Amino acid sequence: MRVAGFIAQRIAFNKQKSFSRFIIRLAVAATTVSVAVMIVTLAMVNGFQEVVSQKVFSFWGHVRVQHFEPSKVTIAEELPIQRNDTVLRTLQNNPAIATIQTFGTRYAMLKKKNSENMEGALLKGVEKEYNFNTLNGFLKEGRWIQFQDSSFSNEINISAYTAKQLDVKVGDTLILFFIQANSTTPRARPLKIAGIFKTGIEEYDKSYAIGDLKLIQKLNDWQPDEIGGYELFLKDYEQMDSVSYQIYEELPAAWNSRTIREIYPNIFDWLNIQNMNKGVVITIMIVVAIINLITCLIILVLERTRMIGILKAVGMPDWSIRTIFLYHASMITGLGIVLGLAVGLGVCFLQQSTGIISLNEEAYYMAVAPIKIVWWQVLAVAAGTLVVCFATLVVPTVVIRMIKPVKAIQFR
Repeated sequence: MRVAGFIAQRIAFNKQKSFSRFIIRLAVAATTVSVAVMIVTLAMVNGFQEVVSQKVFSFWGHVRVQHFEPSKVTIAEELPIQRNDTVLRTLQNNPAIATIQTFGTRYAMLKKKNSENMEGALLKGVEKEYNFNTLNGFLKEGRWIQFQDSSFSNEINISAYTAKQLDVKVGDTLILFFIQANSTTPRARPLKIAGIFKTGIEEYDKSYAIGDLKLIQKLNDWQPDEIGGYELFLKDYEQMDSVSYQIYEELPAAWNSRTIREIYPNIFDWLNIQNMNKGVVITIMIVVAIINLITCLIILVLERTRMIGILKAVGMPDWSIRTIFLYHASMITGLGIVLGLAVGLGVCFLQQSTGIISLNEEAYYMAVAPIKIVWWQVLAVAAGTLVVCFATLVVPTVVIRMIKPVKAIQFR
């Protein structure tokens, strides 16, 4: 084994110009590109899934608890539920739940003063204790609404899309019209624009506004202890399904719990498709690296036919000779992996610091390609590429067994 390693090093570091030297460089370059592309692909898909998921979660939480309505599949006006101290204590004692916040919603038509333009929106009412920190990254102008102790707030937050459609800015007054179930005349409420947000998710920006829950209660003729429901933020969003099922068993009979994945399945189905794309790219890159390395190894064997014949003539076993070329190929693979790691991580760190790769926000929900490096995935790419390539390279070395010493020594 030491002899095989010594010979492999002499071959690998031979500076004599030859065709095989060009092929080796080509194989190293192919492996470098393959590993770099795999790392960048994983980091971008991870970042993409993380950013979109967090945008969805930030606006509505991970799990919603509200009145049971079997026909409802999306976020819309809900039947009221009464605040329940027993349920609230149960939720607060659940170690998986980080934050519990109340909400209520009501559809409205928004209109600028002295203008005929109107836009529809689902007004989400929140309370004074609402944690706006989860939404701070979306605020583009102004501030979040401020609350009053005695009455409802006369302020509203609208999306940049709505502001553009209505041609309004922070400080302007909007007239909100609320359709009443038993009346042909809508209720009108003037609200001042406190701030403008933009999530980058078209379904949110075209549909939602934020106001005071007290206003929703007044418009819906709810009692002060009636709310639309609770939105729950979890410590680990991957536990959404299990937590939702667990708390459902502890809720009153007329209540229900749903994950945000159940409410917006199209977004999460789209995110899951990215895993398939990720697998396809990784498979293609590994195949490219293997094909290049196999081609390189076969050329190395053919170019060293005379050396193989001499080694056989002096009694070296076939497997020891095959080990020489496996060592050589492993050095090529190892160099390609190291360079690929350097290039791939370099691109990732460059994107994180500069955001040089931009995206169409309307199509991808973000303006800059996000990066999330998961280090165990980086190690898996390096180790997996080395193992798969090494295992595959055993096959072409079988050609060494077919080389006859007498003919090989005569080979020129």
